[in-house]
Amino acid sequence: MLLAISSTTGMQQIMLEALKQTVYMVFLATILSVIGLIPAVILTLTAPDGLRPHKIIYEILSFIVNVFRSFPFIILLVILIPFTRLLVGKAIGTTASIVPLTVSAIPFIARVFESALRETNPGVIEAARSFGASDFQIIVRVYFKESVPRLINGIVLLIISLIGYSAMAGTVGGGGIGDIAIRYGYQQYNTEYLIVCSVILIIFVQLIQMIGNGLYKKLS
Repeated sequence: MLLAISSTTGMQQIMLEALKQTVYMVFLATILSVIGLIPAVILTLTAPDGLRPHKIIYEILSFIVNVFRSFPFIILLVILIPFTRLLVGKAIGTTASIVPLTVSAIPFIARVFESALRETNPGVIEAARSFGASDFQIIVRVYFKESVPRLINGIVLLIISLIGYSAMAGTVGGGGIGDIAIRYGYQQYNTEYLIVCSVILIIFVQLIQMIGNGLYKKLS
C-alpha cells in the first residue's frame, strides 16, 4: 500500500515538473514569435491589394516564409542545433528547445497574421484614406483594430501548435510532457505514463481553445 502511494506521489511530481517545462517552453516561444508580426505587416502592405503593392518584395518574403513553414519540426530541430548552441550554450534541454520552437512559430504566425489583417473590410480602409489617414494610422487604427479577434484566434492556433511541437522536442531531450512520454512511457513500457501524458496534453489544448473562444466572442 505504501509502495503504491509512493509510486503515485512520485508520478505526480514528475508530471507536474514536466507540465511546468511544457508551459515554460510554449509561453516563451509564443511571446518571442510575436516578431512574426513584422513580416505579416510587410506582406499585408506589399500584397497586390495592399496599401503599398510591391510584387518583388511580396514574392520574396512570401517565399521565405513558405520555405521555413515547409520544414518538419523534427528536422528543423536538428538543423538548428549549431544556432541553438550559439544562443543558449547547449542544444539539449528545455531552454534550448525554445529556439527551434520560436523559429518554427515565426513563419507560422506571420502567415496567420497576414491572413487576419488582409481580411479587413476594404471599405473601412478606403474611408480612412478619404479622411487623410496616413499608412501608419491605417495600420494601427484600421488593420489592427478590425483584426483583433482574428489575431487572437491566430495566437490560439499558434499555442496549440507549439504544444504539439514541444512534445516532439521532448523526444530529443527537450524536456516537458513529450520527454516523460518517451522516457517513462515508451522506453520503460509503462502504458500508464503514456495515457497520463496524452490526457494532460488534451486537457491543455482544450483549455487554451476554450479561453481563446471566450476572448474571440468578447472582442467580436
